[in-house]
Amino acid sequence: MTTPPELASPDIGHAAADLRMATFKLSRRLRAERAVDSMSDGQFAVLANLGVYGPHTLGELAARERVTAPSMNRTVNCLEESGYLVRTPDGDDRRKVNITLTDAGRAVVEETRRRRDAWLERALADLTPAQRDLLAQAIPVLREVADR
Repeated sequence: MTTPPELASPDIGHAAADLRMATFKLSRRLRAERAVDSMSDGQFAVLANLGVYGPHTLGELAARERVTAPSMNRTVNCLEESGYLVRTPDGDDRRKVNITLTDAGRAVVEETRRRRDAWLERALADLTPAQRDLLAQAIPVLREVADR
């Protein structure tokens, strides 16, 4: 089986490396915009997931974040001690404990999103209309690549 010419080209390898580095740098820059400087990316991801998807069990959170249950338990303990989430017994199954955002946790998620959006809006405002159009056209392609 031969490699299709478009995949064998060194240009695609360079493009892949350049895209990886650019998206990594953009991601790091966006992650720097947060409401609580002492919070890790993993901790924020837990809060953000609870904000988007609602209450989860510890196992569900661990699966969503692709970490072990003991690791997620340490993260949840820290966030609970900080007042960002609470554990509540399930109303139907007493063996289950649901983890839910508190108002303080919700405020951290909302403020972090606001800061990240504001930074990105400022960065986009510095671009030319043609550059912004080009980025807008790339959004569906980037989503498609990310979903593979």
